[in-house]
Amino acid sequence: RMCEGGIYDHLGGGFSRYSVDDRWLVPHFEKMLYDNAQLLDLLALAWQRGGNPLFATRARETVGWLAREMTTRDGAFCASLDADSEGEEGKFYVWSKNEIIELIGPEAAEFFAAHYDVSDEGNFEGHNILNRLASVPRSGDDEARLASLRAVLLDARAARVRPGLDDKVLADWNGLTIAALVNASIVFDAPEWLAMAKRAFAFIAGGMTRGDRLGHSFRDGKLLLPGLASDYAAMIRAALALYEATGERGYLDRALAWQRAFDAHYSDAETGAYYLSADDASDLLLRPHATADDAVPNANSVAAGNLVRLAVLVGDDAFRARADRLMEHILSANARNLLGHVALLNALDLRLRGAEIVAVGADAERFAEAALRLPFVDRIVLRASDASGLPPSHPAQEKLKAVTGGAAFVCVGERCSLPVMDAGDLAAAVAAMRK
Repeated sequence: RMCEGGIYDHLGGGFSRYSVDDRWLVPHFEKMLYDNAQLLDLLALAWQRGGNPLFATRARETVGWLAREMTTRDGAFCASLDADSEGEEGKFYVWSKNEIIELIGPEAAEFFAAHYDVSDEGNFEGHNILNRLASVPRSGDDEARLASLRAVLLDARAARVRPGLDDKVLADWNGLTIAALVNASIVFDAPEWLAMAKRAFAFIAGGMTRGDRLGHSFRDGKLLLPGLASDYAAMIRAALALYEATGERGYLDRALAWQRAFDAHYSDAETGAYYLSADDASDLLLRPHATADDAVPNANSVAAGNLVRLAVLVGDDAFRARADRLMEHILSANARNLLGHVALLNALDLRLRGAEIVAVGADAERFAEAALRLPFVDRIVLRASDASGLPPSHPAQEKLKAVTGGAAFVCVGERCSLPVMDAGDLAAAVAAMRK
């Protein structure tokens, strides 16, 4: 319903901030980067689960919007688009039926109106919000014709007075977007999305980092330092997503450098949790220490998932121990508010049943590519050309020595599978190890 309702921009792509009704028809027309990043992740997971082509279409259109309207000259992503233009909320996005007739003619306008809930009287305060909530049969030819008509309307809309663009680059929201682009690029076989993610990451790692300290926002050459816990958590997650996707060591090194700074300046030694602000931030009477999710996952929860991944990717159980301590502290203190800590439950799920998939041998990359196509929320992909690429304590260490060609091992907990010799068998091997 969200993908078909007015909360989605059917001409330009991307989702508005929220709906003010129970049908997803009437949005608050502001578009936020963080919403669209999380929805892109969700679209990829939903498509993997059920194969609904609608989700693939909306993912591609949303990334198209990010590339066209939300990308800075440096390749990072802007924070938001306003709801208002010319002093009126939604004016940029709504239509009268006569406007559509003038653009595409009466016959085509009637066809378009039937599919997008357009009427003379309008469906919102005398205007029309384009949506496909009504169940209208559509053939492949209908969809092709609608696409061409949408393109005409999109071109015409571009001549309107645009809503204001908040072109600040926020590290935390960019981190969410980078990771989503990485994940979706694999699911939808879109290497150009991975290139977008790499470019945005390069700007933040270079232009918004001083030493190992990450800034929060950047605009007009001005960097706001120090960053927030949310910046570190989201950008470390982005770095790890890029490392798993590419195997390029520089992304892991950057994640580790940021993690060291994060631990040094934000951690609470008594609980293992993280404060929102740095210990050297100025003008703070109190350091916020919230753990509940908000419009974005809480930084502590994202950090817990990062620590679980670092334990595997680096081969250091100290990261796992810190993740356990962090999760135990938050869950024990918030047992009555689990719905406010769903992101932490995701991290806990990764910790308890996450599949470590070790791609080995001369043909390791083929196995890594197959592993990456499994849902990203509960798999960790590690490449090791030979036994030296794994820590001595890794449960696959001895098994790896017996492999001469390419293979993969699936490890869940302290158990590892026999070598998987056919990359097409990985999903079944993961399912078997989780039983």
